[in-house]
Amino acid sequence: QVQLVESGGGLVQAGGSLRLSCAASGRSFSTYAMGWFRQGPGKEREFVAAINWSGAYTYYADSVKGRFTISASNAKNTVTLQMNSLKPEETAVYYCAADRRVTDSVSQRTYDYDYWGQGTQVTVSS
Repeated sequence: QVQLVESGGGLVQAGGSLRLSCAASGRSFSTYAMGWFRQGPGKEREFVAAINWSGAYTYYADSVKGRFTISASNAKNTVTLQMNSLKPEETAVYYCAADRRVTDSVSQRTYDYDYWGQGTQVTVSS
């Protein structure tokens, strides 16, 4: 079993930056792919970024490419999402998720992820 706890959310002005962290406990997630998703008000949960188990492969939603960076530290069991140049429309609850499948790639599909955190609120003011 894996427990995921997100932190680092908050209020930021448009154009600002935030760094989200996801702490995993319960077991090592060194063989899991890890992803970040977000859900804005009245919207469906959407994929943001993911990193495979080795850290060698990352994938981003087109809307965040060049602005967001996902990284993982297996030794610390943490995954971070550095978010730069934030936009008001990116206001959402951001979720960390873990995919147990051992593959070299990553998934953008919510149903491929087995464990989810409770989420952290990110509010971007205009």
